Amino acid sequence: MSAYAILDQLRDHGFRAPLQVYRALDKLIALGLIHRLESLNSFVACQHPDSEDLESMVFAICEICGKVSELADESLESQIKTLATRDGFSMKSCTIELRGYCGNCQPN
Repeated sequence: MSAYAILDQLRDHGFRAPLQVYRALDKLIALGLIHRLESLNSFVACQHPDSEDLESMVFAICEICGKVSELADESLESQIKTLATRDGFSMKSCTIELRGYCGNCQPN
């Protein structure tokens, strides 16, 4: 959901300002409970809270139904860190967004 969609749902509960929502979202991100999807400018609940030590997250985003799947893989993270280090880059975090079709929306 986008921050404004969240705000619209919370207006009846006293939330009026976007800043209130953004502060709450920042806190939830810091706690590892949600992730920000850059390409969609929206937020998604963390599906793998046990993977909080991973610095790399992969999201598969269906272009038809909008389903978002969170994929965590330690070997992929290791490869990404190796690639970054090889270039002299110190990685803080990495988010990869895959765009395509989920199993239910696969074109025939």
